[in-house]
Amino acid sequence: MISIFPNRLKKGDKIMVVAPSDSLANISDSVHQKALERFAELGLEVTYAKNVSEMDELDSSSITSRVADIHEAFSNPNIRGIFTAFGGYNCNQLLPYLDWDIIKNNPKVLIGFSDTTALSNAIYTKTGLVSYSGPSFSRFGQELYFDYTMEYFKKCVFAEDVIDILPSDKWSDDWWLKDQSSRILQNNSGWEVVNEGYAKGVCLGGNLSTFNLLQGTEYFPNIKDSILFLEDDSESTIGHFDRDLESLTQLPHFDSVKAIIIGRFQNKSDVDVNLLKKSLQAKKHIKSMPVVANLDFGHTDPIFTFPIGGEVELHATNDGISLKILSH
Repeated sequence: MISIFPNRLKKGDKIMVVAPSDSLANISDSVHQKALERFAELGLEVTYAKNVSEMDELDSSSITSRVADIHEAFSNPNIRGIFTAFGGYNCNQLLPYLDWDIIKNNPKVLIGFSDTTALSNAIYTKTGLVSYSGPSFSRFGQELYFDYTMEYFKKCVFAEDVIDILPSDKWSDDWWLKDQSSRILQNNSGWEVVNEGYAKGVCLGGNLSTFNLLQGTEYFPNIKDSILFLEDDSESTIGHFDRDLESLTQLPHFDSVKAIIIGRFQNKSDVDVNLLKKSLQAKKHIKSMPVVANLDFGHTDPIFTFPIGGEVELHATNDGISLKILSH
């Protein structure tokens, strides 16, 4: 598939917040205000889709409302970027109702992570449009320790240069949405090499359990010649992650996947690096490909932004890891 890259964001652009999963009403006024301050610093004007704060018993809104908002965001010529409000559980409900021509004919930046994985990979599959796994609107509401996340966000959606991704110095897994002042930083032990090797390919994936929801549907991307970025949240133990990854390895064309890159696990998952390596190295389908783990994306902080449908390059040796985003 030929990838379609949206125009870079720039100062003065107008962006729109949509809520394809959980409602924007789930975040506090203080988090909301801090996010607005950060967008003002970027020179971006924030607008909101009509139904972005609608909320039902599932912390979301109707399929009709969410689909209408996405169509509005893509079809409005004044909107240059689209930010999802939050994560959640039900983004995949929208896929049968989306007008893919509206999206394809109005390419623009779309960014979010977690449950947005379903939307991003489906958009790439149906239209070829590259979108971005990165901080949602609510994540911009962090008061502290947002520098790394902001740096790689700007490199990926504002600039066009090749991006050399480096590990963060420290990371956190605290519930900052509830308490912005009591952040707990942990030293980053570094990225982990599971299998050495070199690979270059199309970047796909995101949240593993959400990505797997697309299997067997018309929205699942062609994984041939891809590099899979995979992570999961605190609900995923080593057992859950192992079987979810196993499901991917049994798909047709998995033998043509070039590499696997795994994001850092949350503390509650209790995934020990050595146990993860044992799980991964037991899978015959991935023994011949480079695999690295503990990278800065997913449900811990900070995170780097990466393009779903862009091209990435990985060098992994026991002496170190080099990860570059070549096209975004």
